[in-house]
Amino acid sequence: MTRLSHLTLRNYLIAAHDVLATAAALFVAVYLRFDGGQGFYDRLPLLLRILPYFLLFAVVVCYVFNLTTTKWRFISLPDALNIVRVATVLTLALVVLDYVIVVPGVSTFFLGRVSVVLYWFLEVSFLSALRFLYRYFRYTRARRHARTDGASPMLLLGRAADAEVLLRGIESGAVKQLWPVGILSPSRADLGQSIRTIPVLGGVDDLEEVVRDFARRDKAITRIVMTPSAFEPEAHPESILMRAKRLRLMVSRLPSLASGETPRLAAVAVEDLLLRPSQSIDYGRLEALVKDKAVIVTGGGGSIGSEICERVVTFGAARLLVIENSEPALYAVTEALAAMDAAATIDGRIADIRDRERIHRLMRDFKPDLVFHAAALKHVPILERDWSEGVKTNIFGSINVADAALAAGADAMVMISTDKAIEPVSMLGLTKRFAEMYCQALDHEQGMLAAGRKRMRLISVRFGNVLASNGSVVPKFKAQIEAGGPVTVTHPDMVRYFMTIREACDLVLTAATHAVTPARSDVSVYVLNMGQPVKIVELAERIIRLSGLEPGIDIEITFTGMRPGERLNEILFASEEPAVEIGVSGIMAAKPNEPPMQAIRKWLAALEQAVDRDDFATIKTILKDAVPEFGSSAA
Repeated sequence: MTRLSHLTLRNYLIAAHDVLATAAALFVAVYLRFDGGQGFYDRLPLLLRILPYFLLFAVVVCYVFNLTTTKWRFISLPDALNIVRVATVLTLALVVLDYVIVVPGVSTFFLGRVSVVLYWFLEVSFLSALRFLYRYFRYTRARRHARTDGASPMLLLGRAADAEVLLRGIESGAVKQLWPVGILSPSRADLGQSIRTIPVLGGVDDLEEVVRDFARRDKAITRIVMTPSAFEPEAHPESILMRAKRLRLMVSRLPSLASGETPRLAAVAVEDLLLRPSQSIDYGRLEALVKDKAVIVTGGGGSIGSEICERVVTFGAARLLVIENSEPALYAVTEALAAMDAAATIDGRIADIRDRERIHRLMRDFKPDLVFHAAALKHVPILERDWSEGVKTNIFGSINVADAALAAGADAMVMISTDKAIEPVSMLGLTKRFAEMYCQALDHEQGMLAAGRKRMRLISVRFGNVLASNGSVVPKFKAQIEAGGPVTVTHPDMVRYFMTIREACDLVLTAATHAVTPARSDVSVYVLNMGQPVKIVELAERIIRLSGLEPGIDIEITFTGMRPGERLNEILFASEEPAVEIGVSGIMAAKPNEPPMQAIRKWLAALEQAVDRDDFATIKTILKDAVPEFGSSAA
């Protein structure tokens, strides 16, 4: 669909303004050149005959340079440059008319150089004047409303470039009921400067002094807004939050500075204190993967599953089936997806992935293109007590999903795995590694199909802890802080990798885009780049400070000892598992051992019998035989 089909009445009014401005500039230029005398009136009849064609050409030029489609309230330097470009093109057109078309072979030019030069200046002025007057009117009105409509006086914390984004949002009316009275910047180069008339009053360490100074002048500061640069290590964000708490200031953050996005404020979250930039995501690639596709998400009511559901709907899936065995979780996710008012047809079904016939029937009826398998039992201490339940869900449940997706003719199945599957020391890691092996073997079998037959891809994606997910340490720490402490940590040296839910799910989708590329059929296990590991005790301290309290003074941290199935340090790759760069930001490929399907089916038959007997010793022996690296990195 072309841009012309989206033109509105406003665009036609702008075009009419530009036509009148161009005509006025041409007539005034010729009039001034000949002082309104006989030379002007001699040229007037021919000028009137030329004018309609010239104005039609002017409309086309203005449209090409986006003058017709730019909203005047947002006009800025790029638009001023476009006005100059339009005036220059139209002036060159007049030069051509003057030399070639109008009076060829005659010594006297029709317009003359003076008229043409005058026209350029007048055209720039006439096209700009009303636009910038309107912009100034909207700017002053927004500033007036920001100051008078119950706006909260606040301080901006961050570098000038970040602060300028929010100031533009306030001026445009996108951010309301806030009025910045000053900026505190961590950059010394910003000190003493003004950003859009708002002064830089000092550094972030001057927060108390600046707030008290305004209070003495009866202009009490009630709020601070932290931009992304205020969360960089050199800005000491935890110290800022503690001081803001003591000063009883409301604290907000500006989470996104992406080009074209409207600035929006949000509460400060733990993710902001991880001090790790998120991976760059190619969203066009994700849209190409799921747009107009039929998608199934198992475990769609969980933290990861529900986020994947939201992302596939956002990127244009035609149909989505959410499979979940918890009725409250299924209701919550389907209601949230319905509220998105997306074009996708969304359905939710209660089902347990252990029920092989039920899963096969659902997938056969739905006929998915893509299956994201997020359903699993994931809590290490619980699975250490109930080994057989972990086997039933994480192994046999995953096999049911993989086999059903294959039977239903899906293009790909993506299993959510864990970094604990690498040289596992826990039942969670062990069962997930076995499920990975089955998917690897089935994917290998699909790769051996004859040329021309449809092949389904089966991949696993490993990553670490997800911040604020169900059962993660973040909600637990918050609850302990609200109760007055203590915050419990298993070991002072415990280290884990962390990601945000959004980043993890976007990278899972990105891995799927790589897997479905025909040339990438050799990769079946992907590992997300989670940055640097975080010490759990340091994370606890950050969350305490985020609450405006001091660790060890207001809230104690106690160490409870490591639990069964835990190790101090998670690893990204096994010792005999080479990492492979795949050319995609944030994702690597692993090359784990790949037992043949015949051996896996033998282990599965033995496991099924042992699970029926709830024979813990036999289950452990079988899994140890299947995953010989089990327990090799328990430290």
